[in-house]
Amino acid sequence: MILLSILLVLVAAILLLPTISDTLSIARLAFRSPSVHSGAPATLPRLLLLVPAHNEELLVGDCIKSIIAARYPRQLFSTYVIADNCTDATAGVARTAGAVCLERYDLEQPGKPQAIAWALQQVPLADYDAVVILDADSVIAPGFLTALASKGQLTYKAVQAYYDVYNRTQSALTRLAAVLSAANHLFAYPLKHKAGLNAPLVGNGMCIGAHVLRTQGWRAFSICEDWEQYALLTEHGVPIDPVPSAVVYAQEAHTLAQSSTQRQRWTAGRLTVLARLALPLVRSHRIGLHQKLDAMAELTAPGPVVHLGIAIVLISLALVLGLPPVVSVLLLASLLRTMAYTVAGLCVQPDPWRTIGAFGFLPVYVLWRMITALAAIKMLGNKPWIRTPRHQHVTSNPRP
Repeated sequence: MILLSILLVLVAAILLLPTISDTLSIARLAFRSPSVHSGAPATLPRLLLLVPAHNEELLVGDCIKSIIAARYPRQLFSTYVIADNCTDATAGVARTAGAVCLERYDLEQPGKPQAIAWALQQVPLADYDAVVILDADSVIAPGFLTALASKGQLTYKAVQAYYDVYNRTQSALTRLAAVLSAANHLFAYPLKHKAGLNAPLVGNGMCIGAHVLRTQGWRAFSICEDWEQYALLTEHGVPIDPVPSAVVYAQEAHTLAQSSTQRQRWTAGRLTVLARLALPLVRSHRIGLHQKLDAMAELTAPGPVVHLGIAIVLISLALVLGLPPVVSVLLLASLLRTMAYTVAGLCVQPDPWRTIGAFGFLPVYVLWRMITALAAIKMLGNKPWIRTPRHQHVTSNPRP
């Protein structure tokens, strides 16, 4: 019983890492003098938008049209679509919509990160200040590029846009995803930034400075290239700023069957990155102790729904076996941060009461996510990247 209690306390301690990091951030902000912001840059940055696409004829046209319609000087940005091992009309649709299309055929090295690395060798990177990576099932808000530009010297940093849900009202699953997205991008990541920490990269809407790409290169090739890129840049001391005002809307899986491989890939990819880069992060001389702690908290976090499931199972086990109360207390304490951010994300939804109704689906979703988390074990390592199935856009009246 003693060994089991110690084990559960260690698990609770890992689950508490994000809470500890946020507490340190709040404490640092409480005793820090207000910072002075430099404001918008004197000259707008030149932006290269890369859209990796594998058989995306259904949605890539809308993506390109939203980019071209952006409120940003047309001469200061270019759009490239990477038609990666496509067997449909993706390339033709992209060109018709107004993008430059790079066609790649490499069946031995398929996948989004490989396509990005290849494309970066084909484009005139020296002509731009930063590269923005967008998923082909996305559309950007009209002010997206202007919001990115407001972050100043983009060439020497990375920034992450607000990755919102396009089809928010389509199902309980998409409503829950929208709450999580708002909680992260409007509350959790800005807190990190104010405390001098890096925001995670979430793949869609991430912007990487040209100088960073020239000096660091593209080295993220795992099935979760965004988490790997976050860990690599953080290890090397490259700042990653969140930009909540730069909104990109993407299609979220609206059924459990559709989202199964996606959730497995996220879980397996994060664990793979943790195994490979935890030690280099901890040993890095370019970042401080708080940044190391926060990076480890991000990479070990199982996600809010899986976290809830783990806590329920372990608290039940502790109560049944009569383990010391401290075990249950620590596990419950680890949920407080998740609950606070969930409430915050819920409050900013356009229809919070209807969104609350989606939480009736949570018991089923928790059980399903626990099962998919276990199934993710088979995807650990360099497993092939699997695209989430697409469907026709369902309008949810995205915010402008």
